[in-house]
Amino acid sequence: MATDNASTADTAYPRPEVDVPALTEVLDGEYAEIRDLVRTNLVNHASVLEDAEELGVDAFRERVREVVVEMAATGQTGMGFPSEYGGGGDLGASIAAFETLAFGDLSVLVKVGVQFGLFGGAILQLGTERHHDAYLRDLVTGQLMGCFAMTESGHGSNVQALGTLARYDAAAQEFVITTPGDGARKDYIGNAARHAELAVVFAQLEVGGKSEGVHAFVVPIRSGGETAPGVRIEDDGRKMGLNGVDNGRIWFDGVRVPREALLNRFADVTAEGVYESAIENPDRRFFTMLGTLVQGRVSVGGAGINAAKVALAIAVKYAVRRRQFEAASEAASGTGSEEASRAEEQLLLDYGLHQRRLLPLVARTYALHFAQDVVRTQLHEVFSGAEDDPQARRRLESRAAGTKALGTWHATKVIQECREACGGAGYLTVNRFAALKSDSDIFTTFEGDNHVLLQLVAKGLLTRYAGEFEDLDQLGMVRHVTGIAVETVLEKTSAHKLLERVRDLLPGGDEGDQEAGLLDPEYQLAMLRYREEHMLAGVARRLKSGIDQKRDPGAVFSRVQDHVIAVARAHVERLVLEAFADKVRGLPESGNKAALGLLCDLFALSTIEADRAWFMEHGRLTVQRSKAISREVNRLCRKVRPLAADLVDAWGIPSEMLRAPDLVG
Repeated sequence: MATDNASTADTAYPRPEVDVPALTEVLDGEYAEIRDLVRTNLVNHASVLEDAEELGVDAFRERVREVVVEMAATGQTGMGFPSEYGGGGDLGASIAAFETLAFGDLSVLVKVGVQFGLFGGAILQLGTERHHDAYLRDLVTGQLMGCFAMTESGHGSNVQALGTLARYDAAAQEFVITTPGDGARKDYIGNAARHAELAVVFAQLEVGGKSEGVHAFVVPIRSGGETAPGVRIEDDGRKMGLNGVDNGRIWFDGVRVPREALLNRFADVTAEGVYESAIENPDRRFFTMLGTLVQGRVSVGGAGINAAKVALAIAVKYAVRRRQFEAASEAASGTGSEEASRAEEQLLLDYGLHQRRLLPLVARTYALHFAQDVVRTQLHEVFSGAEDDPQARRRLESRAAGTKALGTWHATKVIQECREACGGAGYLTVNRFAALKSDSDIFTTFEGDNHVLLQLVAKGLLTRYAGEFEDLDQLGMVRHVTGIAVETVLEKTSAHKLLERVRDLLPGGDEGDQEAGLLDPEYQLAMLRYREEHMLAGVARRLKSGIDQKRDPGAVFSRVQDHVIAVARAHVERLVLEAFADKVRGLPESGNKAALGLLCDLFALSTIEADRAWFMEHGRLTVQRSKAISREVNRLCRKVRPLAADLVDAWGIPSEMLRAPDLVG
């Protein structure tokens, strides 16, 4: 294998000893018990992976439903519900269980998410005691199946513009649910085509001729297996993946439900037809309602990260077994005769290019895992806390949105790269990549389109989570930002201070040793902070410039959307690195800490390397230092290579979930 001048130093590097069970314990954290329960359930129902390939759509949907109900009986799926209704009373444990479930069949995962996260979560978070008493016990066991009817054919991301109507009939004390046209039909709704008896329907509430905005209602859509009167349901048919989930379309033709069907935690309608809400501002009321459903985004982000782990575990295990082409590897040299070295072909993971393809992805997966830990903890604290802190909720919503976007895009990239890294064998269905690709692809879209979610992240950054955050639509945000002096934005971002910090962290300043300081965590974080803050100040300047020139605010925002997405991505990558660095810093000295330190360095430097053009354009990287970072990434890959199999084993993926016997052995 070709080497560079660093190879001698690499061989002298003391290789950390990875304690796999101890590292699994670190990764599982406080939720090891519930994660192990899920692993046991996955093994007990491992045959569903074959069922996905062998059964027809109808039979597979029934099989998935059976598995979900059987898992519910173990307590796995009800962890987020109050104990008085048969749940576990622990929202964090609920998210951890869902993340771990992503090691297995993803139709089962999404069916669980629809039933317990979306449908059940809406009733729990948007309803009150009367709804909890009526539905939660049977919902938690899976006896009562439901769906979450928000998305419409005409509106997905723009929930405020939904077309379904809910008009209050005061004389009858009923709401009348109507679909005014095909654009307002509920679409892509999981559980709708076959199994749901109830739907949580999001509709425009009209009381006394006045629109009060989007509210949620519990609406029966089936009774005794038959479609309810006034309801029309159509199967969405076969999809790219997740064909064990029965997605469908729903129309409502004057369907009447009692006044109590309104999920009334944040607003209610009296018998006489008076609308009441403690939150006077309609926009704030709407965003408060949506904010209670943030656990769906947290769940999907974690599921994407764990789906990526499955792909990487298979690809790495294959790469430490599969040999191709004769070449005297560094590992082989000195261990036998020259003839023996030539006779044995080289392991895939001993090739520098293969290391480059897989090991930075392993590092990023670890980084995202620890970032997901932070989001899950924040979610648990916000929803379990006695005090209602609006700022904490906004920060949670932003962080959940950003982590979901980066985590699910990561899954899509990883699964493709790992499939290719396994050659033709990776194309065989038995080796899991076919299902992983087709089933996880939608993760980048549902629970929020990733590009839309990153705009939410940027909105929080630009407004500093201001008190009027919920009131600001796109145009309001532009006006808010441009109403702040650019100097104030620059002062808050302190990019100029960070520039000095970056220089100070380099031995000898910019002219110093090009190799020195690269592994200093403070340098790595300062680089990502500088990028984020510089981008943020730049967006603010561009927005203000556009308004100063009397341009339409919508047009101004549209012109800077690429910049907005870039700053949001930079912000989330900085949060991810901080989460990883904080985790490593808090561990006791051990081989595991050293191994995680290597991965943290690899994640940080490969992230800087991937955006080296930006850093060079803005004077933060010389050509020489950019090359030094690439050399260091290669060097870190060589150091991580002997640890790779242990690092993916530490994820604790049951072998039955990997299948791929010819790849993983």
